[in-house]
Amino acid sequence: MTGGPSPSLLDHRPALRPEILLSPPLLNGPATVHLVKDPVTGAAFEIGAREHFLVSRLDGTRSLAEIGGQYGQAFGRRLDERNWQQLLTLLGTRRLLAGGPPPVAPEPNPSPLTGGLLRGSLRLVADADAATARLHRILRPLLHPAVLGLLLAVCLAMVAVLTADLPRLADGLAWTLRRPVPLLAVATLLWLSTALHEFAHGVAARHVGGTVGEIGLRWRLPVAIMYCRVDNYRYLPRRRDQLAVAAAGAFANLLFLLPFLAWRAALPAADPTGRVLSALLLLGTAQALVNLLPLPPLDGYTLLGHALRVTRLAPAGSAYLRLRMRDRAAAAAYPARARRIYLAYGIGSALLVLLLAAGLAAALWYAATR
Repeated sequence: MTGGPSPSLLDHRPALRPEILLSPPLLNGPATVHLVKDPVTGAAFEIGAREHFLVSRLDGTRSLAEIGGQYGQAFGRRLDERNWQQLLTLLGTRRLLAGGPPPVAPEPNPSPLTGGLLRGSLRLVADADAATARLHRILRPLLHPAVLGLLLAVCLAMVAVLTADLPRLADGLAWTLRRPVPLLAVATLLWLSTALHEFAHGVAARHVGGTVGEIGLRWRLPVAIMYCRVDNYRYLPRRRDQLAVAAAGAFANLLFLLPFLAWRAALPAADPTGRVLSALLLLGTAQALVNLLPLPPLDGYTLLGHALRVTRLAPAGSAYLRLRMRDRAAAAAYPARARRIYLAYGIGSALLVLLLAAGLAAALWYAATR
């Protein structure tokens, strides 16, 4: 420790700008980190648990002396003047402190189009957050917990009914695949379902206090999909809010199928439209459920990361498993929770990929023998 902090520095009561975002604790490899984001510039970076302890207490009401005393009680080490100067210089350089130079927002791209013919994106809404806010106001009555619970129960019942009727759905799919016009209709409806999926993420984010940065169309020919970028849901303090945003897309996909299930139920058994609807129901349900698998870049992977409070689960897990095979002693230095999570995810994801490959092979064999 060097000389004691100067009284003027100890009496200082710095504060972060009120809009600065701090994430809950996240496991990243062997370390626990927090994300810090400036929503004006979009810049984000990671800090450790000790740095977060200090930064999260810079609220303008507590002096550095008070915060330093709390830090000493928590970590058994007091901060000297050099430590405080380093931290405040870092925050000031990044323009995160209230009363300092204002941050400079990046210049918006004047063109909504990026990329080229084969690969690119097109921004469709000038103010995505405002557009999503208007949509949220319209749908707000449906977002009451009781209504959502009822709709979820109906969706689960639909999945159960469709599972019991799987042979008929498979026959309808095989019939549709041999007919271009019905197949095109099914593909168009599934594309609309993916657009609804993206809007659902945005509406859910608005409902729990998030913001939507951009809505647009992204393509890599011959595939083109809608996208909705939610800017700050990783910084929401409640885990259930993060889970709701991540799960909203698959939920919307299932809701999209409900009227088509009712339509099919009302048709005579010999009506060929029922076969087309069977194909739509089978593929649409698969689209929703596959998206919930905990594999990147699917929503299920995001859900698992939020549930476990882990960032970069797949790459960090792979790094741990490689280290475990190469150097057991170094891998043992990981916290026990990290070792359990990364080992379980590595084994579980490998088994899941094998199961999916076997299921795909069985589906192809079934289709070839029909």
